[in-house]
Amino acid sequence: MSGVLVVRPSSLGDVVWALAVARDIAEARPGLDIDWVVEEAFVALPAMCRDVRRVVPLALRRWRHAPLSRATWRAARAFRADLRERTYDAVLDLQEQVKGGVLSRVARGTRHGFDRASIREPVAAWFDDVHHAVPRDLHFATRCRRLAGAALGYTVEGPPRWRWNVPPGPAGAPARPCIVAVHASSRADKRWPADRWRALLSHLDSTGVDVLLPHGSDGEEADARALAAGHAGARLTPRMTLGEMAGLIARAHAVVGVDTGLTHLAAALGTPTLALFTVTDASRAGVAIAGAHARDLGGRGAVPEVDAARAALGELVRAAPRC
Repeated sequence: MSGVLVVRPSSLGDVVWALAVARDIAEARPGLDIDWVVEEAFVALPAMCRDVRRVVPLALRRWRHAPLSRATWRAARAFRADLRERTYDAVLDLQEQVKGGVLSRVARGTRHGFDRASIREPVAAWFDDVHHAVPRDLHFATRCRRLAGAALGYTVEGPPRWRWNVPPGPAGAPARPCIVAVHASSRADKRWPADRWRALLSHLDSTGVDVLLPHGSDGEEADARALAAGHAGARLTPRMTLGEMAGLIARAHAVVGVDTGLTHLAAALGTPTLALFTVTDASRAGVAIAGAHARDLGGRGAVPEVDAARAALGELVRAAPRC
């Protein structure tokens, strides 16, 4: 074999877990080039992955705002030419949606995807040439790894693994150990209650550890300021690129966060990580699958209590000190 194309353009957390297939493929099929289609906002993820040869950026979200403009059509033609630059031995459609199927059809090569009983959008299975049955109740990382193994003829073993080239963190990052608190989510029902965040920040204040609150929008910044108010050790980060954020997270003492992409990235980078689940199922999307340095609390309507979060975070930090 000479090359495989992976189609998993979004979202941030899903791209993180899907990238575990790159390490599997590199070990099971040495010499096989791996190219990756990803939304332009997340290009930094496969670009940091040492087992990905080439990243093919997709600007679908931007194109949707001006679908009839000449600039959009020129960019779409350039993307198509880039995607069809070579014929792949296998195209792995890990998106589970129609958009993933359409992108896979643009590429040249045998297209592999989940079968109709396994995929999130059954109609998307029509776009693939070979279908693989993978149980839907597995963690997303495991599902991706099993599909890739079935397509390329190897058996998946052990926990997901990654090899990263992480860029340095942003200028002005704390010299002493810090904890990154990922409080924001695009879904309101995934957020941990503000009073519980404030109680946890009060506890961390007493330990003398700096707590950094990242944000990516005006609304998230306002929420972060409200949480940090009155806590001497809590402060907002500047807005960062995804690469800078990865650099900060990789060097943090620990990360505590809700079920969102940055929290999943922290676990994949090997940083002690506590994920706070409220409505989603941690068995399918949790961070604990990454290893003993990562732990899940709550989920499926069980909102974690402050005492449980405080105890779990303390255990993680003590087990993997970074001082």
